[in-house]
Amino acid sequence: MGFAEETAVAARTQTTYAAQLHSGWDIAGNANGGYLLAIAARALLQHTGRPDPITVTAHYLRPGRPGPVSIECRTIKRGRRFSTAGATLTSDGRPLIEVLGTFGTLEKRLPEVERIDGCPPDLPPLETCVSRLPSSGDMAASFARRVDLRLHPADSGFQTGSPTGEARMRGWLRLARDEPIDTVALLLCADALPPTIFNANLPVAWTPTIELTVHVRARPSLGWLRTAFTTRFVSGGFRDEDGELWDSAGQLVAQSRQLALLPLER
Repeated sequence: MGFAEETAVAARTQTTYAAQLHSGWDIAGNANGGYLLAIAARALLQHTGRPDPITVTAHYLRPGRPGPVSIECRTIKRGRRFSTAGATLTSDGRPLIEVLGTFGTLEKRLPEVERIDGCPPDLPPLETCVSRLPSSGDMAASFARRVDLRLHPADSGFQTGSPTGEARMRGWLRLARDEPIDTVALLLCADALPPTIFNANLPVAWTPTIELTVHVRARPSLGWLRTAFTTRFVSGGFRDEDGELWDSAGQLVAQSRQLALLPLER
C-alpha cells in the first residue's frame, strides 16, 4: 500500500472517523509527526467537505504507535470559501495530537496580485545528490523507505559523522514508488527531512516536535519537490525550523514552521 491508503479514514458518525497507524511511517518506533497530521487532515477534509487543507497546526501530546486511532472532529466556522475545524486524534482513548485547520479549494486561477521574493533552492542534479538510505542503527530506517530523498551534498555530512555546522537541510523529495503528491501529502513532506539541527554540530540526540504548522499554497505538479529547511534560533531548550516546498514547475506549494524540543545527550 502507499501513502494514500495508509492515511485513509472511515466515517463512524457525523463527527468521528477511524483510521490505522501503519508501521513504517515511524522514527524509532514513533509515528512521524507529518504522518499523524496527514491522517487528521484526511478526517477534517471529509468532515468539512472541502478538498484541500489551506493551513493546519498540530500540537503533539504523545507519541503514536502502530494500531487503530480515532479522530473526533468539530466545526468551528463554515463559510462560503473556507471552513475552519478542529480535531483530536486519539489512541486507546488517549489524545496524540490536537489539530486546528482551515480548509478550502486550491484552484489554479490568474492572481489579482502576486509578488514572489524567493525562488526554489538551488539543487545539484538528482544524480549528484546523496540518497538518504536506511542503514543499521538508523532511527529513521523505516521512514527512509517510504520517501525518496536526495540530499544536497553540502548538507549530507551528518550521515558520515561530519556535520557542516550550518543548521540547514535541502534536497529533492518524492514519495516512494513516485506516488503522486496531493495537498495532504504535502503535510507529510513538510516533516520528512532529517532535522536541520543534525548538521549544526551540537550535542543533540533527538528533537521531538511540539508544534507544526503548514501553509499549503497550491496543488503540486507531478514530479520531484525541491525542499529547503533552516533553523535560525536554538535557545531555551527549543529550536525552530522553517521549511519551503517547491514543485517541479517552480511553484511554491507549501511553507512550514516547527517548534521542537532539544533534549541534550547525557
